[in-house]
Amino acid sequence: MAYASPVSEMSDRRAVTGGAGLQSVARLPLPVLIYVLCVVFPLSFSAGPLVLTTLRLLLMAMIIPLTVQLMMGRYGKVILTDYMFFAHILWAGIALAVNNPAQMIQQVGSVGIEFIGGYVVARAYVRTPEVFLGLCRLLMVLVFIHFPFAVVETLTGRVILVELLDKIPGLNTVRVGLSDKRLGLDRVQSTFDHPIHFGLFCSVVLSMCFVGLKGVMTNGGRTLASLVILMTGFLALSSGALTALALQVGLILWAWAFARLSWRWWLLSALFALAYVVIDLLSNRTPIHVFLHYMTFSAHTAYWRIIIFEWGLANVVGSAEKGIVGSPIFGLGLNDWVRPAFMYSGSMDNFWLVMAVRYGLPGFLLLAGGYIYGLVKIVRRDFSADPLLSQLRLAWVFTFMGLTFVLCTVHVWSNIYSFVFFMYGAGIWLMTAEPRSEGAVAKAKDAPREEHAYRRNLGPQPASTPTSPRRSRFSRF
Repeated sequence: MAYASPVSEMSDRRAVTGGAGLQSVARLPLPVLIYVLCVVFPLSFSAGPLVLTTLRLLLMAMIIPLTVQLMMGRYGKVILTDYMFFAHILWAGIALAVNNPAQMIQQVGSVGIEFIGGYVVARAYVRTPEVFLGLCRLLMVLVFIHFPFAVVETLTGRVILVELLDKIPGLNTVRVGLSDKRLGLDRVQSTFDHPIHFGLFCSVVLSMCFVGLKGVMTNGGRTLASLVILMTGFLALSSGALTALALQVGLILWAWAFARLSWRWWLLSALFALAYVVIDLLSNRTPIHVFLHYMTFSAHTAYWRIIIFEWGLANVVGSAEKGIVGSPIFGLGLNDWVRPAFMYSGSMDNFWLVMAVRYGLPGFLLLAGGYIYGLVKIVRRDFSADPLLSQLRLAWVFTFMGLTFVLCTVHVWSNIYSFVFFMYGAGIWLMTAEPRSEGAVAKAKDAPREEHAYRRNLGPQPASTPTSPRRSRFSRF
């Protein structure tokens, strides 16, 4: 498989026949391919006193030119999310300068490169349906590659991929951690820093495969591939990853069962709200406590996460009962947080809470606000006239519905942290993509040199255009 440059990827497409029709898939831009491979197969090396990863090296070379071009509008309209994400990193620098001035430059440099770097790479290169489909297919293939090694790892404890990467001269990779067995199996870490990260990676791919690749693969092929992804993600034995997978399966089934009901998502939201009220009335625990209890492998884990949430929040807003003076503006930076004496570990299994504790409420609100803004704007787009855009929006939104909940129960860092916001940026083009009717698609096929609706937002486009898959229950959102 060959991969094109940022210019040629717009004009280099291949038609793939699937059970739902004919759909074009672009050859991925080379920076996207390299980025994803650096995430999934992490390598590091020493440069004097510094230890650099291949991912950080790539992003260091690309972040400045891509950021400048992004803010100049070269990759579509500059949106509020762009400003808020950059402001989040700026505020993080201020918070660290207040709390940890000696570590500010190093921390902001590494975190900023991973976060903003992953985001702008996606904003720059994933801007068409065809490239998005190519990304979906690449991620699916990578899970397939991991599957046999994951089976060996869960049965024997040997992390074969890490052993192979360690044999590359002059390069290092992730360290194999020690995790307790669950269900009699070893938790699969594979090439990621932690089994949670491996499970999260697999959960990202599920909807991208089953929903996103409709029309590229046969229905049977998508189903079989999705089962492999589910099994691979399960082997991480992470409650957070399993929650993301289960939530996406539930959303897919709901979309299928109520495909003809235009207000089905309002109905689902109302049912969630009703369930929250009923649990609150009937249980002697809060709905959040009940939720954490049933989404973890043990009552001990649930109890631990509840304590983390309560004490972590107290570190932000303060608590007279716990004797904690809050730090709502600048947070605690990299300093240790106040917690019960029996909590020997200072780790927080909640990404959003870590942002608030580390950078204060402004840092958290800038990140969460930009994240929510993009999701809401894309959900509210009317793609009823364009089944392809509707399908791709469905895949992306399902993925981030799962991720949003999972990030409330796990923390992410390093490569997977960058990857989460890369995938977020990979869907932002949906905010401005112009839907086309099936009649317009047919007309474009008959007149291939005609201007297309996508041209306005995505720059010069080639003569050929993808055909839309046939309408089905998954065509509407």
